[in-house]
Amino acid sequence: MAYACLQSDYWTDNPPTSAPCARGALCIIPTLGITARNRPLQHPNLLKHIAESKPQMRKSEQKVADYVLAQPHEAIHMRIVDLAAQAKVSEPTVVRFCRALNFDGFQDFKLCLAQVLASNTNFEQFSLNNSDTVKEFKHKIFESTVGNLINVRDSLDPDTLEQAIDAMAQARRVEFWGFGASAAVAADAQHKFYRLMVSSTALSDPHMQTISALTLGEQDVVLAISQTGRTKDLLHSIRLVRDSGATVITLCPGNTPLADLADIAIHIDLAEDKDLNTLMSSRVAHLVVMDVLAVGVAMRHGPTLIDHLKTIRRGLRSLRVNDRRPIKKD
Repeated sequence: MAYACLQSDYWTDNPPTSAPCARGALCIIPTLGITARNRPLQHPNLLKHIAESKPQMRKSEQKVADYVLAQPHEAIHMRIVDLAAQAKVSEPTVVRFCRALNFDGFQDFKLCLAQVLASNTNFEQFSLNNSDTVKEFKHKIFESTVGNLINVRDSLDPDTLEQAIDAMAQARRVEFWGFGASAAVAADAQHKFYRLMVSSTALSDPHMQTISALTLGEQDVVLAISQTGRTKDLLHSIRLVRDSGATVITLCPGNTPLADLADIAIHIDLAEDKDLNTLMSSRVAHLVVMDVLAVGVAMRHGPTLIDHLKTIRRGLRSLRVNDRRPIKKD
């Protein structure tokens, strides 16, 4: 008997059971059981994976990609013939599109897409309306930010983070570079790492970055932060850093000019709300990833750092007003 497999799930043949047939006769009806494996999604950011893979696809396959990216919720309910018709391609082209994404076939791809969309149902990118109340846009902003953080968490490569942490923990000096909103992330990072006894600074001026780049050496690290990965001044400064021999770590979208210059590239890929002028989610994601790096460096330093942090905390008490009030309860 032949069995079909769906995304590595498999059919198991159970012993035949007897069942009543017409006119009281008995017949043997084979029963089949499905065993589903509880495993993580093959592509937790499938839509991003499609967008990044699209340039390497044939033109006909790109038509399928365009339709799926534009109408993902409709695609999961389509037969292969329906998707081919909507994308104006042949059915074999749809199969080639799926295999270009490393899926066994259309059903395998469709199941994964459905799982991804289901996991992101509560965190879809928000769109603000003029009629939104404070309660409504408060909810939209929080839900979108939480969802984006989950997507970033699931897409981060542990090996890449490990490399970045090792480089920063062993560095003679660590510099954080960024412009605009990324400058605020750089300043926050410098504050965190300074507490960890890491010689660090934050630079958001292209002239200062150029001067600093000319003083760096192989024992130094520059972490460049960008929401777009395409800032001209930052690209110019990082090219100088590469000439100095220092290690370049980037915190920016993948497949961008800045990421291409990195020795260690940490990809932060988010679909921002086009109606907003500020890239809120990217900034928050950058801050959280910086926390991950800081904790990693702190763990490398061990117990001696804990004593140092306690000393700092005691020293800062004199700068605060001793006015502890009970928390009000509703």
